[in-house]
Order: sequence, then structure tokens, then C-alpha cells
Amino acid sequence: MFKSISTSFVRLTILVGIWLLISLNNPVWAAVGKVNYSRLDIRDRDFAGQNLVGGVFVSTEMRGVNFSGADMTNAMLTMGVLLKANLSGANLTGALIDRVTLDDANLTNAILTEATMTRTRLYGATITGADFTDAIIDKAQVILLCERAEGTNPVTGVSTRESLGCA
Repeated sequence: MFKSISTSFVRLTILVGIWLLISLNNPVWAAVGKVNYSRLDIRDRDFAGQNLVGGVFVSTEMRGVNFSGADMTNAMLTMGVLLKANLSGANLTGALIDRVTLDDANLTNAILTEATMTRTRLYGATITGADFTDAIIDKAQVILLCERAEGTNPVTGVSTRESLGCA
């Protein structure tokens, strides 16, 4: 009797372990416990200095939001509106910033290394000291950004012009 209970317990433990490994490596479960503001209107909210690592902001209205100094490493900001948002000093390393409107946003001293910024608009955005090293940005946007690129990021020591590959 003890042998069959012991064997059943071991099997159950192994099955639970396998289930946990599969579940926790699944992207759906990976987002559990992370900030998720998808499809919400959070305009003018203050997230200054917050830990938003891996945060999800899909189709989110973020006009005038303050993300200054926030850690948004590997965050997902897709199809969002960040008009006049403050991202100064924010860390957006590895972030997915796809189809986002960042017109008139403040990206002063922001770190955008290895960010994916495809089909993203940055008209009138302040980029002084921003580091775009190895970021994927549409060529047309790079040309516009190079017209006003200046400064050096105080954290990475990389100039904005150098990080954009400006001539």
C-alpha cells in the first residue's frame, strides 16, 4: 500500500513539475504579474521612476503620460498614442515600440538601445541625449531624427548622432 501511494505521489510531482515548466515558458503565463495596461486610457498618469520592466501597453491611450526615469526594459508599447508624453531618462532597452505615435514626446536622455521602433512616428520629439544604439527604426524617421540629433546620453556615454548612425 505504501509503495503505490509513494509511486503515485512521485508521478504526480513529476507531472506538476512538467506542467509548471511548460506553463511558465508559455508567453501567456510569462506576462502574469507584470504591468498590463492594454487597451486602456491612461492619459496624463504619472509613472515617473517606476519599475515597468516587461510592461504591456498595447493599443493604450497614453497622451501626456509621465514615464520619466521609469525602467521599461523589454516593455511592449504597440499601437499606442504617446503624444506629448515624458520619457526623459526612461530605460526602454529592448522595448517593442511598434506603430506608436510619439509626436512632441520628450525622449531627453532616454535609453532605447536594441528597441524595435518600426512604423513609429517621432515628429517634434525631443531626443537630446537619447541613445538609439542598435535600435530598429524606419529609415525615414532616422533621417528626420538626424536633423535634430544632439547631446550625449549621461548613462551610456553614447552620442545621439552616433547611436542613430547620422552622417
